[in-house]
Amino acid sequence: MVTGASRGIGRALALAFVQQGYDVWALARSAEALEKLKAEAGDALRPLPLDVTDEAALLAACRAILQAGAPHVLINNAGISVSAPLAKTRTEDLARVMAINVTAPYLFCRELMPAMATAGGGRVINIGSIASVRGAAYTSAYCASKHALLGITRSLAVEFARKNVTVNQVNPAWVETDMLAQTVSTISKTSGRTEVQARETLAAMNATGRMIQPEEIAATCLFLASDAAASITGTAIALSAGDFGG
Repeated sequence: MVTGASRGIGRALALAFVQQGYDVWALARSAEALEKLKAEAGDALRPLPLDVTDEAALLAACRAILQAGAPHVLINNAGISVSAPLAKTRTEDLARVMAINVTAPYLFCRELMPAMATAGGGRVINIGSIASVRGAAYTSAYCASKHALLGITRSLAVEFARKNVTVNQVNPAWVETDMLAQTVSTISKTSGRTEVQARETLAAMNATGRMIQPEEIAATCLFLASDAAASITGTAIALSAGDFGG
């Protein structure tokens, strides 16, 4: 099961797991985008439109998934960011970031992990960020949410360690996604730099000096879902984060 599956990292995750022989529940807000994804992925992909901020709908989605059987892999990928100085970060912006980046993953874990354990075990993979382990100006709400997600990851890893359910987090630096494009546009508008210059600035922040591709994150998650990773739990895996791997 992959949340935020219609684009970016989530889309790469859904396609990669289908290609490896998994049946994939793909969750996202846009039914149209999910149908396009299904046309590309085939019948192994099961689209499930959902706004993760709607708790009743989220719980109903979990019930529908469990009726078909507990998932072996749960990937909490859906996320949003808000970029603003502290004084201009509205309460409603903070609440939405926390609802999507923290509350929704927590609820999916709460509703699905016990069934995964009962079914014999599984893998939970949370998609975090370099912001899970370091701070950055103008992103206090986002950083708070990703730090909280890492706390959930580490706590549940301990709670389910003897139930054959591993819980890990992947913390990439800058990834080539729509969120990156929005950040580039914001930097360009507020700083006077061109979008090319803004992209170069962000790429330079990555240890490799280039943007991470979504498919690289998918490959990491496939490893965490494999038998080879059965003893890895409570770990935050940094991608291109340099000294800020956590």
